[in-house]
Amino acid sequence: VQLQASGGGLVQAGGSLRLSCAGSGRTFSSYTMGWFRQAPGKEREFVGGIIRSGVITRYADSVKGRFTMSRDNAKNTNYLQMNSLKPEDTAIYYCAADFGFSFSPPYVLSQPNYWGQGTLVTVSS
Repeated sequence: VQLQASGGGLVQAGGSLRLSCAGSGRTFSSYTMGWFRQAPGKEREFVGGIIRSGVITRYADSVKGRFTMSRDNAKNTNYLQMNSLKPEDTAIYYCAADFGFSFSPPYVLSQPNYWGQGTLVTVSS
């Protein structure tokens, strides 16, 4: 499956953005989807994950209560709604698919098999 992330940009602290991840292929609905991010000088980290049906989501503590994932399998797309953005949310955000996903921390049991190209989110103070 090929993934295309979009929706990044520059926003002031406290603002909102919605990222989209469009997937190709008829197997999109078969995969657990996730978002990861990498800030300058830091390692890539898990942001959130959503199971195939979209019923269950999990988030990193740093974004819990502010970020929400959803998916529309009919459109082969998943979304990351980001509210109350903080400067420390500045990073390149990557969508990903098909990874070992746990409902309890650390949530990611195995690295994704598929990655999108990333979209830059910059939050100014």
